[in-house]
Amino acid sequence: MKFDAVIIGGGPSGATLATLLAQQGRHVAVVEKAGFPRRKVCGDFLSAVNIPLLDRLGVGAEFHRLAGPEVERVALFAGGPGIERPMPRAQGHAFGRALERQTLDALVLAAAREAGAVVFQPYRAEGLLSDGVICVAEAERFELHAPVIVAAHGSWEQGMLPTNARREHAPFDYLGFKAYFRGASLRHDLMSLMAFPGGYGGMVWAGQGHVSLSFCIRRDTLSTLRHDGLPAGEAACQHIASHCPAAADVLAGARVDGGWLAAGPIWPGIRARYESGILRVGNAAGESHPIIAEGISMAMQSSWLLASALGQVPRWDEKGREEAARIYTAAWRRQFALRVKEASLLAALASRPLTAEVMRRFVEAAPAALSWGARLSGKTLALPEMA
Repeated sequence: MKFDAVIIGGGPSGATLATLLAQQGRHVAVVEKAGFPRRKVCGDFLSAVNIPLLDRLGVGAEFHRLAGPEVERVALFAGGPGIERPMPRAQGHAFGRALERQTLDALVLAAAREAGAVVFQPYRAEGLLSDGVICVAEAERFELHAPVIVAAHGSWEQGMLPTNARREHAPFDYLGFKAYFRGASLRHDLMSLMAFPGGYGGMVWAGQGHVSLSFCIRRDTLSTLRHDGLPAGEAACQHIASHCPAAADVLAGARVDGGWLAAGPIWPGIRARYESGILRVGNAAGESHPIIAEGISMAMQSSWLLASALGQVPRWDEKGREEAARIYTAAWRRQFALRVKEASLLAALASRPLTAEVMRRFVEAAPAALSWGARLSGKTLALPEMA
């Protein structure tokens, strides 16, 4: 089967790109290995600067109907009482909101289908050709051919493709955890940042009556917490509560709804956006430490940037792909490079006891730093116009 573009991965980045390219009149295929809805480790938050993009995809109204309340304040939970400051406003749409990831994934992929993209799900991309993808589902095996191949499969899971991560496990790896809670007492307009020995995390209302608690914790720290057969998520949550009294207060009397999710190790950093003829978006192109709560935003925005770059190239031959990759890579760095570096520094500060205490005392003395940090992380950085 022949297409203009084949996108490997149907999450927020892949589905966003498929929709935007289909809206340009391109014949697009999406290969997604998982059935939807699927639960996934994720902080669930989308900055307000993404609202125009959601509207462009045709899902803005449904997002507003299903998402949690607008996040007007940001807090630090790191020893002692929580410290709160206003969330900076974004131009046009004041505040971001959170939506459960399984709901967002299904919503955006449905938009891709509605725009005309052909979705192969659940099918696994098992290998790459010079001009296509080998797909497998149980006993079925076939090839998809296209001049443009895009990796949008994330970075946390290993796989058979050259764009998948290949890493040895190390004690300093960060593992991701997430659970939804019912009965939590988090203020409805608040998103919290938690700093604790060996890790960091956050909480936010994500719709459906759920508070989403997500965090990353070092592998070596987690290994010291496992005892008496206690599940990893529960052991880590007890660790957080013992070091973040404000988080313990929020979760007092709350219950986990649906069990704990775990994933990782995470793989923060800036990677090639184009290599061996394959373009990359989302975490496959680069990701920040989740401490800045910009993962979904960056994934979807990277697809906006790539769609804009491809739209400026009339022919998608080798020369055209290289030109689109040049435009896209420059735009990606302008949009994301600073926040990736900022997130790495913030994660290192938050997860070490001595520097976390220094950070807490600094925020106590200058609480406006919370608002400033949210702005620096990209919460108000608008996307460039689509070319």
